[in-house]
Amino acid sequence: MKVVFLQDVPNVAKAGEIKEVAAGYGRNFLIPRKLAALVSPQAMSQVETSDKAQAKTNEGLAELARQLEGKEVSLKAHAGAKERLYGSITSADIAAELESTTGLVIDKRKIELDEPIRQLGSYEVTIRLGKDIIPKIMVSVVEEEAPPQKEEKPPKKEKKVVKKAPKAEKKPAKKGKKPETETKAKTAKTTKKKEAKTTKAKKTTKKEAAAPKKTKKTTTKAKTTKKKEETA
Repeated sequence: MKVVFLQDVPNVAKAGEIKEVAAGYGRNFLIPRKLAALVSPQAMSQVETSDKAQAKTNEGLAELARQLEGKEVSLKAHAGAKERLYGSITSADIAAELESTTGLVIDKRKIELDEPIRQLGSYEVTIRLGKDIIPKIMVSVVEEEAPPQKEEKPPKKEKKVVKKAPKAEKKPAKKGKKPETETKAKTAKTTKKKEAKTTKAKKTTKKEAAAPKKTKKTTTKAKTTKKKEETA
């Protein structure tokens, strides 16, 4: 079976090549997967169109590779003992930094890292844009400096806000202070008691003053009786 390859098949053929392959291999594997097609004017036209599109793509990738070749990218990270990173730098981090610093958009899957970077230092990283288009860049991982610690200022004293009571509100009576009416009533009672005592004292004094007079009368009466006796 003669087929034309639409895509590269490792260790078999490259895209655009026409080769004779086993009928079973062609029908069961290459053609169903659209890796190849039976040789025909239509298939050849498809291969030609595909080749032109691929050539144009390759030109764009080659230009991108020229822009990337030798570029240096610096990433900051926190590190501990023996310059080991807290965390790691991945292909996604490199792609993001490339876009940020150069404006070049690179698929992170095209950045070849055997494993994430976990230590400070400089690394040569390969970017596989196409089969034969493989630019290399330098990635430097440097320690991120900790921000200077600000001196803590003592907390400011909060000003006490004294709320003034509304004018309309009356101040509540102080505890232990009796109402004026009650005080007046007690004062009146005390005055009456004093007046009563004073009146009583006056009456007693009058009685005491009147008592001697009775004695005088008795004495006079006694003298009269004595005179009568003497006369008799």
